[in-house]
Amino acid sequence: MVDLDSRTARVPSRRVNAMEAVLSDLRGAIERGDYEVGDKLPSEAELGQRFEVSRSVVREALRAMQALGLTASRAGKGTYVASPGATEDPIFGAYSSRDLVEVRRHVEIPVAAYAATRRTQDDLDLLERLLVRLERQTDTMAWVALDTLFHISIAQAAGNPVFRKVIEEIRDALARQSTFLDMLARDRREQSNREHRAIVEAIVERSEEGAVRAMTAHLEHVESALSTIVRPDRSGSGGEARSATPSCRCAAAPEIPQPADR
Repeated sequence: MVDLDSRTARVPSRRVNAMEAVLSDLRGAIERGDYEVGDKLPSEAELGQRFEVSRSVVREALRAMQALGLTASRAGKGTYVASPGATEDPIFGAYSSRDLVEVRRHVEIPVAAYAATRRTQDDLDLLERLLVRLERQTDTMAWVALDTLFHISIAQAAGNPVFRKVIEEIRDALARQSTFLDMLARDRREQSNREHRAIVEAIVERSEEGAVRAMTAHLEHVESALSTIVRPDRSGSGGEARSATPSCRCAAAPEIPQPADR
């Protein structure tokens, strides 16, 4: 369709997410060396015209490129190539993927266990309402906001305000990461909804072990989806991508102290 300075491939079929198509094309051009480190990319307006997409779509693609470490934005000057390849530790606002994985494993897994024994009926009612809204939501930004609120609500159900404070501290990074995954990981939203429901079902049943398993599986699937985006399998062999974050098994299943009822 569009020749980007004769240096990038054509935009894929419209059946492919528009932002994903722009990102894939620009990422491929950088990784092939068509754009070298230090080169300035065309403006948002120019990219929008060439790819026949809105500037908001281009902006989303450029944000994803920056999260992957491929580009850097210079105020008033534009977007420049920062690296010939994607980083294995994407940045989401103030925190990296590695930061989030480590903290979430040490915080959200025990939080789920505490929530399973301390939750009130009000907590359960709120979580069920959030599940329904998440499963019905089609808008990415609205879904991401609900996703973040879901995790904060589980921390609230754990009955310890410090847990909620920790999740609220990283909520912006969580939202950025969630948006990134929703846009680039195939069927991630539907999978995440199923994982959320499994967590809530364990909490409803007051099953600490079930809550730990469900939250651990959820976080592992998040990490796996990130890995697939950062290190996609380009061989067509269907092999697994290498992890984008260190596999710290010491944090995978932390010992959960026996919580006291609220």
